[in-house]
Amino acid sequence: MDIFSEYFFQRALIGGVLIGLTAPLMGVFLVLRRLSMIGDTLAHVSIAGVALGFLINVYPIGIGLVFALLASFAIERLRKAYKTYAELSIAIIMSGGIALATLLFTLGKGFNINVMSYFFGSIYTLDSFDLWVVFGVTVLVVAVIALNYKELFLMFFDEDAAGVSGLPLRFYNIVITMLTALVISVSIKIVGALLVSSLLTIPVACSLLVARSFRHSLFWAVLFSEAAVVTGLFAAGVWDLAPGATIVLVLIGLLIVSMFAKRGLRL
Repeated sequence: MDIFSEYFFQRALIGGVLIGLTAPLMGVFLVLRRLSMIGDTLAHVSIAGVALGFLINVYPIGIGLVFALLASFAIERLRKAYKTYAELSIAIIMSGGIALATLLFTLGKGFNINVMSYFFGSIYTLDSFDLWVVFGVTVLVVAVIALNYKELFLMFFDEDAAGVSGLPLRFYNIVITMLTALVISVSIKIVGALLVSSLLTIPVACSLLVARSFRHSLFWAVLFSEAAVVTGLFAAGVWDLAPGATIVLVLIGLLIVSMFAKRGLRL
């Protein structure tokens, strides 16, 4: 139990709680837009940025963040070009991100081990600067959603009515995509690029089973996420498990329990 008094575990817990707040908040909007897979896309693009950061010896998460933001603009651009096939933009950017990451891996064979840690997460290696970056993104996400709650609610439930009412849909779409890029880029060091989309989608899937309104879905998504993060980290600390994977498995467990609970209530 001594691990809980270690600074690295305390930093991991703080970082996990912050991401446990922001990821499901963004996930609710992504699920409503039917863009659940955007998490995987931006995560792979972020990995390409992380690889470049190691290659040029610049803060990897920072470069990954820039790559994710650029990818978010590209996705919105392609969504406008292929209005009928909006999901095509995600497939195109994901392919490009994977290709670029692979190319950078071949150029920097010496740092591939460091980059691979971002695929599976390395939450125990968070330092103070990483926490400040995560905290800054958290504050930004919460502030934007709080200040634009009514506009976002209208846009995601009836986009046509929002457009007729004069709401700048393009602006809000770009804002949501950019915030998602920020959340994903700072999350890959915590849960890893291969698992980051689970924090965006599984808590939302749980919340949709129990929530009765949009506001409730936000609350329950965050609650499920935080419960999984805290439980997963403590379980990983006690039994020496992979933290990111443990968090995701706890989320899946919560989803299964929620599904059976709802089915039981119907019976």
